[in-house]
Order: sequence, then C-alpha cells, then structure tokens
Amino acid sequence: MTSPRPSDSRLATLRLAIYRAMPALLAGFAFLAAWELYVDLSGIKPSILPAPSRILIQGWLNREALISNTWPTLGATLGGFALSLAFAFVSSILMDFMPFMRRALLPIFIASQTLPLVAIAPLVVLWFGFGLLPKILLVALVTFFPLLVALLQGYEATDRDIVELLNSMKASRWRIFRLARLPSSLPYFFAGLRISITYAVVGAIFAEYAGAARGLGIYILNAKNNFRPDLVLAAVIVSALLTLCLFALTLLIQRFVMPWQPSQERRR
Repeated sequence: MTSPRPSDSRLATLRLAIYRAMPALLAGFAFLAAWELYVDLSGIKPSILPAPSRILIQGWLNREALISNTWPTLGATLGGFALSLAFAFVSSILMDFMPFMRRALLPIFIASQTLPLVAIAPLVVLWFGFGLLPKILLVALVTFFPLLVALLQGYEATDRDIVELLNSMKASRWRIFRLARLPSSLPYFFAGLRISITYAVVGAIFAEYAGAARGLGIYILNAKNNFRPDLVLAAVIVSALLTLCLFALTLLIQRFVMPWQPSQERRR
C-alpha cells in the first residue's frame, strides 16, 4: 500500500479549504449582488450610497493615493503590535513568577480597557505630538490585553504531571517555565494573537483620526468631508484586506511554530 504523495496531500488540503470557504464566499457574493441591484433599481444618489461597482472603479482610479496612505497605517499597526507583544509577554512572565504582581497589575490593566478610545486618543496626540509614537501607543493600548490574558490562561493550563515530574528532577522555576508552562501557552497565545491583530488596524486608523498627516484614517476623514462615500468605502476595503493579510500571517506563523496543530484540527 503506497502512501499519499505530498502534492496529493496539499491538493486535498486546498480543496478542503475551498469547500469550507464556499458558504462565506456565496453569502458575500449574494450580498454584493443585492446591494448593486438595489442601487440600480432605487435610483439612489452615489453621494449617499454608491454601488459596489462604483466603489471598485473609484478605488482603482485612486489606487496611488490609497497605497501611499496605507503604508503609514501599516507602519503604525506593526510598530504598535510589536510593542504590545513585547509588553504583554514581559508582563505575563512577571505575573506568573510573582503572584503579588498579578494582584497589583491585572486590575490596572483591566481598568485601562474601560477607557474610551475616543477620549484617550486626542490626549495621547496632545502629549506626544502628531508623529508615529502616539499611534504606536494607541495600537498597543488596544491590542495588548487579549495577548496578556491569553498568555496567563496558557500558563495556567500547564499539565500538573509535567510540572511535578520536572520538580522531582530538581528543575529550576525558570526551567519549568521554559520547558512546560511556555509551550503549553502556545495555543492560547496564538488565539489571542489572532484576536489582537484584528484590533490593530482599527486602532491605527482611529489614532489617525485624532491627528495625523497621512494614513488611511486621514484619507477616510478627507473623503467624508468631501462627500465621497465611494472613496470612504474603498479605504475601508483596503483596511479590511490589510487586516485579513495580517490575520493570515499569524496563521502561517502558528503553522511554522506548531506544525502538529493542523493535523490535530483535521482529525476533529
């Protein structure tokens, strides 16, 4: 009995992915078709509700402006997310090693998530200026908490038998953390990573609303002030595609770090 070739396995995986995505693709196509049909039959003005075809055409005609404003948003997103990731990882280690730090810091971090971004963003811009720093800080503020909670839950999910085995071998606390607690947190970490990355682009765009020279947020604001909803929605599509690309990147990183995970999911 011959084993399946790698090419056949990849083809089967691709077919399965297409099959699973088909309902969402059909639903999206039906929604866009209904939208296009409604705009054509109702005679509504494009300045109120543009058709999807108009949004795509105007987005293509203004692609250079959209692309040039996408790079600053992407830079703020990646910079803020990197800061968020580093801060969440360091904080989670401190809380795991020192329980009193968890009791002291976790309520503060929870309270930080109750602050309305619409009120904090102008203050951050006022304190740190109109450069890249306030946008990075605001993205970090929006995205670090899901990462922190995911890491803490992952540490708590460590198999106690493994910890007891390492303790019986006189392993240090740091060695137990590195060999047991950190690996057990990986599935939780990547779940939090996927949640946070979807917030990152939105946080960057909202930060640009508060004050920026360039970016998708400024582009959307200028298009709204010029009564161009087609360009507003074109920029929204670009931001959605950017979010999907970053989300897919997290999945690729997870597959690289945890190569056993996809096979486990296929068995479910």
